[in-house]
Amino acid sequence: MRHEDLLTGSAEDISPTGIRQRTEAAPLLTVVVPTRNEAGNVRVLVDRIGRALRAVPAEIVFVDDSSDETVAEVGAVAATAHHDVSVVHRAPERRVGGLGGAVVEGIRAARGEWVCVIDGDLQHPPEVIPRLLDRAKEAAADIVVASRYTEHESVTAFSRARALISRSGTGLAHVLFPVRLHGVTDPLSGFFLVRRTAVDLDRLRPRGFKILFEILGRTPGLRIAEVPFEFGVRHAGESKASFREGLRYVAQLCELRVGERAWNFGRFGAVGVSGLLVNVVAFALFVRLLGVHYLAAAALATQVSTLWNFVLTEAWIFSARSRRRSAAARAGMFLVMNNAALVVRAPMLIVLVAALGLNDQLSNVLSLAALTVVRFGVADRWIWSKERPAEATWHGYDIHGLVTVASEVALPELERFRVHHAIARPTVRVRIGTLSRVQSALVAELAFLVRHTRYDEGLGRYGFGIDITVGKSIHVVASPLLRRSPHVLYTNVVEAILRWTFVKKGYALVHGACISFDDRAVLVTAKTDTGKTTTILRTLDSHRCSFLSDDLTLLAPDGRVLTYPKPLTISNHTVRAVNTPLLSRRERFFLRYQSRLHSRTGRRFAFLLAKTHLPIATINAVVQALVPPPKYHVERLVPGVEKAEEGRLAALVVIERGGDGHARLEHHEAVDILLSNCDDAFGFPPYPSIAPFLHSGNGRDLRAEERSIVTRALEALPATMLKSTTMDWSQRLPAVVNRSLPYESPEETLPILAPALPLAID
Repeated sequence: MRHEDLLTGSAEDISPTGIRQRTEAAPLLTVVVPTRNEAGNVRVLVDRIGRALRAVPAEIVFVDDSSDETVAEVGAVAATAHHDVSVVHRAPERRVGGLGGAVVEGIRAARGEWVCVIDGDLQHPPEVIPRLLDRAKEAAADIVVASRYTEHESVTAFSRARALISRSGTGLAHVLFPVRLHGVTDPLSGFFLVRRTAVDLDRLRPRGFKILFEILGRTPGLRIAEVPFEFGVRHAGESKASFREGLRYVAQLCELRVGERAWNFGRFGAVGVSGLLVNVVAFALFVRLLGVHYLAAAALATQVSTLWNFVLTEAWIFSARSRRRSAAARAGMFLVMNNAALVVRAPMLIVLVAALGLNDQLSNVLSLAALTVVRFGVADRWIWSKERPAEATWHGYDIHGLVTVASEVALPELERFRVHHAIARPTVRVRIGTLSRVQSALVAELAFLVRHTRYDEGLGRYGFGIDITVGKSIHVVASPLLRRSPHVLYTNVVEAILRWTFVKKGYALVHGACISFDDRAVLVTAKTDTGKTTTILRTLDSHRCSFLSDDLTLLAPDGRVLTYPKPLTISNHTVRAVNTPLLSRRERFFLRYQSRLHSRTGRRFAFLLAKTHLPIATINAVVQALVPPPKYHVERLVPGVEKAEEGRLAALVVIERGGDGHARLEHHEAVDILLSNCDDAFGFPPYPSIAPFLHSGNGRDLRAEERSIVTRALEALPATMLKSTTMDWSQRLPAVVNRSLPYESPEETLPILAPALPLAID
């Protein structure tokens, strides 16, 4: 977008041109208004939006394709508008996609979490917008459609002819997309609310008016709700509906319905042409040179061309499809299909050659062409029937805009970073599959292109195995077992990769809980299974503070801490340490057995097994698949807990069992302890085997960079060791934070705020 194309308005900061400048704070809502020669509607529309959304932080973005005074009118209205008002004027050469293209450009310019698309002619009443927002919250929806065709509403402002056309268009859409449009009464509405992050704009191919239909057609998995409204009367200007727009809609329907399949058919046809040439050559060879009867020659030539076609079809047309069946099975099915087609071709050839007297070569060509469509249908719907999940249907996670993850398997630990739009180029991509040792070795041979490592316990699809390839992004192929054990997939593979990926981004993912007292954040670190989780929960339950993280915290070199809200792994004792955890009887019952397995003792036993030659990573994955760890988000354990997205680090606290009192830590001691605790947390297989690959390579030592980040972040901050035999750390933390200046002496007694209570191990 060119700077001169953006005129902005707000309540403050009048520019020399008289157009007010956009405020810095991002609004909750952006109202996008595509306009074309709507100058007469602008003032009334902005005024009505302002009254309807007076209590809502919002902005209005006009996207204008006009040749009248609409831009000037927007500039004049912006000077007195209640909300920020801006206009993007598209020059004629930029008006791609008509109204739909204008809406997409408006969404790109939007800053709000939600975007409401509304026509500029006032036939969409702005007073409905608050109802759309309420419905989105109530239904946890990604998109809310203002529908003209719900049970109690109808398009009374339409003429009979236009109403009939509108109903016909809607009906046709439902016929062609019965699943995608299930429950949507008005997929052609131009009035809707959408969560900005739920739609991948790069996947859209807007044409004409029906941008909502485009979004619904190209964005699977949307949670959709509706709000009825009554279509209003045009205030000024002229309708843009036309026969040309009707043709655009038909073309849009065809493209959405057969787009991918049509493209695959074209490629299938190209492969068929090449196979036809192979078949013709083979047929001629058998008939002319070897004297084989033309029927037998057709059968033999079919086998040759089938093999040729299969290789090209596998490698080019359906290479992105899933691998539910082995290559041998697909080849066998392809061979059966082509030979079944031969059974049909045989009588065709007899008729063409014997009855009609056509040349045998021409008859062969005609019979092959006639069955191409049938063969494609069988290949598309049967042999390669199930596609690998598209990126939009994968599980996508965006961690503070620093690192993105696209995973074929849901990763519960990253649930709070989940996004509902496709991630085109994720930082880390995780899929389930198998690479044989030969295939993996071949990838390793291509080390001049990518870096690659493999960890495999030799049990095939039933054991633990991963391949990690590092190029422009990180690709992880995990064995099928890990689909059943997502906690292990995340904790033992993805989290290790994320640790060093964040270092590349200038952040350290450190092993420590983080809570904030007002604006002062304290990082609490300890060896695994010391009692950190219980301490954090008791502190949140007993004191006024905010939760950032329990197990891992993102640390910036300037001392900022970012939340990393994984679910907390708890025990029966941990639950008893807080007042009113929201756990059901069933959850409490199974917690008895889960916590015994996923306990300090269980972890020690697992580490002992790791020193043997047993396939410990496989054992761990199987155990956690059968008995998942008891993990709950903090609000289930401390109802009403306050949460913070980030904070400024004020102190580091190390908790340790044994002894009493506290001790001041020197800066280098604090850094060493924190990094040592990080290594301790990441110490279970396969980490020791893959760690050198992850933190070294391409001339970088990420361990040194991580230490540098931690050193700078903790510089000049007080660091305290709290020792306890009664595990009363939750009562002593506030005192440490309140005295967050460096100590004057190595030892100083801190007051105990309440009687010590025995706390449990997490």
